[in-house]
Parts: sequence; structure tokens; C-alpha cells
Amino acid sequence: MTDTDALLPALDTEVDILHHRLVARAGAQDLLDITYRELDSPIGGLLIAATERGLVRVAFASEGEDAVLSALAARVSPRILRSSARLEQPARELAEYFAGTRTVFESPVDHALSSGFRGDVQRYLARIPYGATASYGQVATAVGNPRAVRAVGSACATNPLPIIQPCHRVLRGDGSLGGYLGGLSAKRALLALESPQAALG
Repeated sequence: MTDTDALLPALDTEVDILHHRLVARAGAQDLLDITYRELDSPIGGLLIAATERGLVRVAFASEGEDAVLSALAARVSPRILRSSARLEQPARELAEYFAGTRTVFESPVDHALSSGFRGDVQRYLARIPYGATASYGQVATAVGNPRAVRAVGSACATNPLPIIQPCHRVLRGDGSLGGYLGGLSAKRALLALESPQAALG
């Protein structure tokens, strides 16, 4: 057994061992731009991905792993591997959030998938407090373009970091839910988790 083998965690199969070595080698040679892993959650499976700068993507199972990874490869980098490297903190924070013990996320974020007005909206979302909501119109006004209500809806629908940048806290002007990439049942569940007395449309 080599020194490297002695440092390997307990892995189930030879494929796991080979994958672990591949990740370690890619990282050591600075060839690994994005790591990703899956998480279970009360609203279904999530895929989280990070670059060296921070968390770059949170995706719902309904989006399809292949589609999410293909988009990351095209827009950020094709050097992607499944690994928990860089993802321990965001995974822990998400678990704490779903357990009701965390109200603010502190993991570094990489905004590589956000730009322009959409990026402004998506960054603003994290300023909507836990347990509170805002309308699409209120968000449009807050980012400096009160007439861009539809554009705010589009920014929420394309938010690369749902939950972390909480687009579920944005509702229609009449208080109804509007849309949500993860599905309306997930949006209801997230609002209920944060504020059980919230009006859920």
C-alpha cells in the first residue's frame, strides 16, 4: 500500500478509489475548475457546484443533472468533477437552513453566471430578510428600474443560486406565489419553513 492509499477515505469500490485519485490529481495540477455534489433536502434532491471563488450553482433535480453540468461546462469551464472539495461549508449551511437553525448564508459565492440587470436582481435577493417577502415590483424599484417588473421575474426564473439568493421570497403584487424554477410546492415549503404564518397564495 502506498502513502497515497493510506490517506484515502474508506471507499466502496475500485471506481470510487480511481475517481478519488483523479480528483486529487486534477486539483494538485490546477486542472479542476468546478466541483459538484448532490444533496438530499426536504424539497427534493439538489445539485451544488463551486469554483475556487465560491458556490456557483444550486440546481433542483427537475432541472436535470446533465443539463446543469452541460450549461456549467459551456458558460464557466468544462473542467468539472464530482467531489465534495470546496462544498463542505455550503452543504453544511444548507443542512442547517433546512433544519431551521440558519437564517443567513455565509459561504462565498461566485457570480460567474449572473450579469447585467439580471445579476443586479439576483444579488439583491440576498438582501430580502429571512421570513420576509417582496413583490416583483418592489424588487424592480429597489434595483433602480421600477418598470422592469417582468425583467425581475425573468431574473428570478434564471437565478443560478436559488435558496442562497432567495428568489422564493419574491411574490406577485397581489401576494400570490408567481412562478418558481423548483416548482410551486417547493416555493410554498421554503416560505413555510421561514415563516409558518406567511400568506402562501
